Amino acid sequence: MPVPAATSASRFRSTASTAYDWFLVVTACASGIAVLLSGLRVGGALAAVIPGLPDAGPATTWALPVVRLLGDGLATVTVGMLVTSAFLLPGDGRTVSPHGYLLLRRASLTALGWAVAALSLMVLTVSDLLGQPLETLKPATVVSFATMISQGQSLVLQAGLALTVALLARAGVSRGLAATVTILALIAVLPPAFTGHAAGAGNHQIAVTSLALHILAAAVWIGGLVALLMVRRSRMLAEAAARYSRLALGCIVAVTVSGLANAAVRLGTVDQLWQSRYGWLVLGKVAALLILGVLGAAHRCRTLPALRAGSRWAFTRLAAGELIVFAATVGLAVALSRSPTPVPVSGIDADPITELLGFPMPAAPTAGNLLGQPLPDMFFLTLCAVGVGGYLAGVRRMHVAGHRWPLARTASWVGGLLLLAATTNLGVARYAYVLFSAHMAQHMVLSMLVPILLVGGAPVTLALRALRRPADPQVRGAREWLLIAVHSRVTKLLTHPLVALGIYTGSLFGLYFSDLLGVLMRSHLGHLAMLTHFVVAGYLLFWVLIGVDPGRRRLPHPLLVIIHLASMMAHGFFGLVLMQTTTVIAPDWYIAVHPAWASSLLADQNLGAGIAWAFGELPAVVVMIILVRQWIRADVREQVRLDRAADRADATGEEDDLARYNAFLAASGQADSGARRATGSDQH
Repeated sequence: MPVPAATSASRFRSTASTAYDWFLVVTACASGIAVLLSGLRVGGALAAVIPGLPDAGPATTWALPVVRLLGDGLATVTVGMLVTSAFLLPGDGRTVSPHGYLLLRRASLTALGWAVAALSLMVLTVSDLLGQPLETLKPATVVSFATMISQGQSLVLQAGLALTVALLARAGVSRGLAATVTILALIAVLPPAFTGHAAGAGNHQIAVTSLALHILAAAVWIGGLVALLMVRRSRMLAEAAARYSRLALGCIVAVTVSGLANAAVRLGTVDQLWQSRYGWLVLGKVAALLILGVLGAAHRCRTLPALRAGSRWAFTRLAAGELIVFAATVGLAVALSRSPTPVPVSGIDADPITELLGFPMPAAPTAGNLLGQPLPDMFFLTLCAVGVGGYLAGVRRMHVAGHRWPLARTASWVGGLLLLAATTNLGVARYAYVLFSAHMAQHMVLSMLVPILLVGGAPVTLALRALRRPADPQVRGAREWLLIAVHSRVTKLLTHPLVALGIYTGSLFGLYFSDLLGVLMRSHLGHLAMLTHFVVAGYLLFWVLIGVDPGRRRLPHPLLVIIHLASMMAHGFFGLVLMQTTTVIAPDWYIAVHPAWASSLLADQNLGAGIAWAFGELPAVVVMIILVRQWIRADVREQVRLDRAADRADATGEEDDLARYNAFLAASGQADSGARRATGSDQH
């Protein structure tokens, strides 16, 4: 039976498309591997083995960077497919689209390969660090590395998270599940960023956080392009590419800024750019970023209009070239991670305090030292910059649309983020590492003053008013996802008054009367998590008390006053218990970093306890004033509503709520009087 011409043409196009896909994959892999090998040679990672020193052998030497490149590539593709499925493509009601479903299934396979690559990389890393060939490596050594060494723990954690992503990506097709798996995949790319060059660099606060931001932005940027090429035959490509273009613009800014910050830490001085092998690789990566920026501009100016006009080949051709450059850039990044840096990562003669803190021991505290000597942290700097910029952009959009936004709210939000930036980046942040009293002062500011100001800014209300709705009702934009998050079960649970109060007060006792503080202080990631928890816990409590953003239904003001009094009592009790403590909190940490110019550990701890006990007075009074003011305003609004209802009733002749309530009371009184008379007559 002859095959119809249309069917033959369709099969030919499908075969040609498959061949093109394989050609693109092979070309990209070849580009990445070629640049990787060249970068290893240029960066000095393939230097000759010194006789007498342990050597892992050629298998480990060559397999380690290749497996690292493979793992990074699979992680990037996994993240890109999940981001595209959950956020860039329109859905089908509550489920992802058919193309989104296809991307989820493919992400499940690449995530599984990612997990295998992470475990393989762990074994190769043990062989490389110990200088033992793979055939002589004992399983007990690998297990010990995976359970006791931070680098091994990070790879095991990454493998476990990648395996979880692989399983969840096949567990359903809901858009909420796709978003959850995407967030989990983004978290999974981060653990190795907290070990290696960055963790051992002289400034943990910049090196580690900038590398984590660099990896996240690059994964979304590169992976999103790969996913778009996978759905290039879809009719939804034009709109998805437009949304990706906006996302990629933010990614390239993040990659550039974080990459420059990270390179500055590792190079030490500018002249190392051309005087060191590592600097040559950095220059190569800068050149690749410039090329990618030019290609991205070409996408926005040429291919997006061509896509809207119905031409997909222009996008495919330019995106394919961009993908090959991306692959080369990833290979260059892997070569950088294997190359020695001009600034030594660590050494035998290094200052132990600098090794532990990431900076030398600060001098005795003065007003100038507390406000000067900044300790920049990329995480909080980025958070504050994005928060201020996004808020002001929302206010501007409101004004352009002719809507008024209170100046007090803007001042409150900006003031809160500036205070957050100052507390985590100025000199006080240095002393918070070595003095318990400075740490407690930082804790009180982050958990009380900063959240009160942020809650006063009403950011959710502004976002819901300023964010635009997507033209396609099947697309969930930032506003739709925000609404889902605000009304989710998790948010309702966290904003329950008792839960918010328990998180706020429970963390005070749980952190300082256990070994948790010392554990968190020894890890940069733990330290970031602790400071972030202070702000989030305070934000939840004060949102329950004085927040105006939408969410859980507000409690009556008398109950809010009682909750506030309970939080004040718990805070005061914590300060009293801390002042009565005669043992040093987190002794392993504070003994190791105790300055020679400081008072004894117990004396400094008692000072911190006094700060904790006395600090809450002023914020508590401010919150009480706001609560009483809101209470009065609520009563005034209710009285105005009743008065208007009464006026309408007088004008229309209908009874209002107050009249009906008075009639109910009168009828009840008459019924009670009649019942008493009837009872009296029966007795007679």
